[in-house]
Amino acid sequence: MAVLDGIRVVDLGRFIAGPYCAALLADLGADVIRVERVGGGEDRWVAPVTEDGVGATFLQCNRGKRCLTLDVVAPRGRAVVERLVRTADVVVANLPPKTLTTMGLDHASLKAIKPDIILTTVNAFGSGGDWSNKVGFDGLAQAASGNMHLTGPEGSPSRAWVPYVDFSTAALAALSTLAALMHRERTGEGQLVEAALLRTALTWNSGTLIEEAMLGLDRVTSHNRGQTAGPVDVHRSRDGWVMCFVVGRSQFARWATMIGRPDLVDDDRFTDDLARGENGAALSAYMGAWCADRTTEQCLSEMERHKVPGGPVLSPRQVLDLPHVDQIGVFEPVEYPTAATPVPLARFPTVLSASPGVIRGRAPQLGEHTDEVLAELGYGVDEVSALREARIV
Repeated sequence: MAVLDGIRVVDLGRFIAGPYCAALLADLGADVIRVERVGGGEDRWVAPVTEDGVGATFLQCNRGKRCLTLDVVAPRGRAVVERLVRTADVVVANLPPKTLTTMGLDHASLKAIKPDIILTTVNAFGSGGDWSNKVGFDGLAQAASGNMHLTGPEGSPSRAWVPYVDFSTAALAALSTLAALMHRERTGEGQLVEAALLRTALTWNSGTLIEEAMLGLDRVTSHNRGQTAGPVDVHRSRDGWVMCFVVGRSQFARWATMIGRPDLVDDDRFTDDLARGENGAALSAYMGAWCADRTTEQCLSEMERHKVPGGPVLSPRQVLDLPHVDQIGVFEPVEYPTAATPVPLARFPTVLSASPGVIRGRAPQLGEHTDEVLAELGYGVDEVSALREARIV
């Protein structure tokens, strides 16, 4: 029996943060119903990988769900939403607060339908401020958090390619939803859960922001080179790239021995982590020269022998071909009707020994479960036909 068996989640999310939150709940056993536009949500078609144009991230973020197509704004569509909410425990929606209210999906409106409902919302910038109703994406949260200012080459602020803010916010929203379900089990009371991309991005960057608030250092980018320890940087080998990440005196001593410069341990420029960070350019020059004469394999072999933290810079294809990734079981091949090959979905991201999260099925095709869900809500065949004719479903 899965942890969330018997819990129904209505997923009104889009793109990543809301849908992936709901996907994690599905992995834990919840019955998740994705409510999607009749013609398909815009997130379904981004970065297509199947014959009919379904996107890679959509397949990852919507596995294990059922799909109901519905016009939630039309009066007859709202009536369907009300019936659906009455059967639900959780509603997930990643929309600005004002939009939720306009659509009748705010907590007060949902609570009037089902008093103990939990509404899990994700928005871009958090409610209660000047930016609360701005539409935003992961990259905008990265930009507003100070992260982009410190990322990339000098004069070229760079976002992380991976939408880490979206996925992190989804995970925090899922964690908070579990807490809300525990609270309801104890008190009978539902609640509003609000996650926000900017809150997540600011939290992840909080060490730098604390430092700035207290010391006013006004840091600027140093690209891949670390500023609070060293040597920390990416270096070119004879056939690729190697990252070195040294923190603490003992690691630094082992690194100095490895490159044949044990004297650096007693160099006044490198007395502690902060000094090594401040003089990191010199350390990067030493390490860069050492790597340039060796292949990546030779670099990593020496670093492993001296217990110096390091690793290769891998391309996506190299990641998929890395034996370790297969050995720890990150990906699960899942069939999809219009995909030429099984889709390698990343499994539930943590391992639980007694109550694991499990991918319980592929992402749904557009409207695949509309008739099934409507029948569960008490709609007859003729009523469903009428809704289809009117393009409500």
